[in-house]
Amino acid sequence: MAVFDAALRAQAEQVKARYPAGRERSAIMPLLYLAQSVEGHVTREGMREVGELLAITTAEVEAVASFYTMLRLRETGTHVVSVCTNLSCALVGANDVYEAAHEAAGIPHGEELSEDKLITLHEEECLGCCELAPVVQVNAANHDRVTPERIREIVETLRRGEVPEPARGPAIRDFKQASRVLAGVEVPT
Repeated sequence: MAVFDAALRAQAEQVKARYPAGRERSAIMPLLYLAQSVEGHVTREGMREVGELLAITTAEVEAVASFYTMLRLRETGTHVVSVCTNLSCALVGANDVYEAAHEAAGIPHGEELSEDKLITLHEEECLGCCELAPVVQVNAANHDRVTPERIREIVETLRRGEVPEPARGPAIRDFKQASRVLAGVEVPT
């Protein structure tokens, strides 16, 4: 079954058209995000179709898709909660936040996906907001200076079917919408 139906294929062509002739392969990241927005992760078929759109091999697409942690290659929850545990965040309690997130989401260590498939918990190397540490992203929206208590509140909010208000900008309703925003085909409201 095709990942890019007619409507999504038209959006993919619009994304590709943003890049100058001869540089279309630069559209690989937004096209992978667009493919990810369909099922919540990038499938082999999605990589193949992106390769066809850009006239490159599936292996070239997979090399990019497997490098970036924001591109998911396996089943992913409705919401992705990423906890930065890099040095700046770790020094002010990120490891405690990450542990509290595991407990609140009911996700055993060594796993990322909650049993109900609502939450994927991801330890992130760096979210680039060191001055606001510890930082957590929910569907790519930042939450600053998160404490273990706050991460429990965030998980509870997601379990109630609501999306917690981020530190700035609009909340993104789920990971599929976050992927469409990152692809540049949707603006969160």
